Amino acid sequence: MRHIISMLMENEPGALSRIAGLFTARGYNIESLIVAPTEDASLSRMTLVTSGDEAIIEQITKQLNKLIDVVKLLDLSKGPHIEREMMLIKVRAERAHREEVMRLADIFGGKIVDVTNTSFVVELTGKSTKLDGFLDAVDDDLVVEVVRTGPSGIARGNRGLSI
Repeated sequence: MRHIISMLMENEPGALSRIAGLFTARGYNIESLIVAPTEDASLSRMTLVTSGDEAIIEQITKQLNKLIDVVKLLDLSKGPHIEREMMLIKVRAERAHREEVMRLADIFGGKIVDVTNTSFVVELTGKSTKLDGFLDAVDDDLVVEVVRTGPSGIARGNRGLSI
């Protein structure tokens, strides 16, 4: 099962390396990883997506909590949460395909952020399944390049990740 693990960690050199090293040493896979500053300059927020059964995820969270760099950890998948991912996709948009690409971008709530004579860059934000759906809808021959952030998330209600 896919899990989104969010953590507050010390904003120190080497912290990311120690967390990635923990996964490497135990043979766990990181599907996506986002690190960004928080409102507190001494902390960063890391959102990590990984997969595994409950025993593996429990082991991962226990090992992460042992790291001195990790201040607090929350498995967002264990409760109500909101997750979003952003994708930039460059598609060929010669005359014959321009209308189709604009229609698909509109249907999926995307925004065309760059236009040239031969291509469009479409920005989409939403759940990973929505982004996957857009990719499925666009003809493979039109896709030039895809860049995705990986999911970021926040818990709903009173549950949250703060000190």
